[in-house]
Amino acid sequence: MQLYTRSAGSGVPVVLLHAFPLSSAMWLAQREGLAHSCRVITPDLRGFGGTRLGEDAPSIDAMADDVAGLLDEEGIERAVVGGQSMGGYVTMAFCRRHPDRVLGVILADTKAGADSPQAKANRERVAEAVLADGTGVLVEEVLPTLIGATTKERRAMVFGRIRGLVQAAPPGAVAWAQRAMAGRPDSFDTLRALKVPVLVVVGAEDELAPPAEAEAMARAVPEGRLAVIPEAGHLSAVEQPEAFNAAVAAFISSELGEEARPRG
Repeated sequence: MQLYTRSAGSGVPVVLLHAFPLSSAMWLAQREGLAHSCRVITPDLRGFGGTRLGEDAPSIDAMADDVAGLLDEEGIERAVVGGQSMGGYVTMAFCRRHPDRVLGVILADTKAGADSPQAKANRERVAEAVLADGTGVLVEEVLPTLIGATTKERRAMVFGRIRGLVQAAPPGAVAWAQRAMAGRPDSFDTLRALKVPVLVVVGAEDELAPPAEAEAMARAVPEGRLAVIPEAGHLSAVEQPEAFNAAVAAFISSELGEEARPRG
C-alpha cells in the first residue's frame, strides 16, 4: 500500500502517524515547528486523507507494514517512528514487526494494553453506525473525548479545526480502523524488548489514555522518558503544539544526538 505523505525538513527521519479518525493534516504544526531539527514525515494511514483503503482485512499489522514500505520508498534504513492514539498502536506494531528499522520511538496519548471486551464491542457499534449513517456518531461521541477541558473552554479555533478533520473521515476507513484497533494485541512485551530510546507523551487532561497509562508505558521500556503536556487532552500535538514540539526536539537532541547532526 502506497501512503500519501507530507514531509518537511532535513536530518534524522522522524515518521509521525496520525490519530483516529484524523489524517496527516493534524501534524501541520509539527512539520512547521520541527523541520529545523529533523526530517518530519507524516503519512496518511490507509483509508484516511490521500491514501486509499485497499482490500485487506482490518489489521494494525497491515498499517505497520505500510509504514515499512514507505521507508523503503524513501530510501530510509532506520527512522524514529512515533504516533498519537491510533498512530501509537501502529508504532508499537511496527516495533514488533520491524525492530531493525527503528532508531527511536515516540508514543503519544496511546495505550499498550489490548481492548477490553466492552471496548471491542463499542468499536464495532461505532463502525456499524458510521457505515449506516455517516460520521455523525463521531462528532457526537468521539470528538468530545479527543479534546481536553482547556481546549473546549478556551481554544474555539483548535476545536473547530479538529471537528473538521473528524467530519472529513471516510466512513469505510473509520469502520476498518475501528475493527483493526479492536483486534490489536497487548504490546507491553514489545515495549520491554525495545533497545532504542523511547519518548512517551501524554496530555495532562487526556481521559482516553490518561497519564497513568503513559507512566506505565514509560516504566516498561528500558530507555523511557515521560513528557506530560499541560492543558491538553488526547490530541496533545494539536492542542499544545509548541509544548509537544519542544518535548520531541529535546528527545531527538539528547537521545539521538549523533544521528540528528547533519552529515557531510
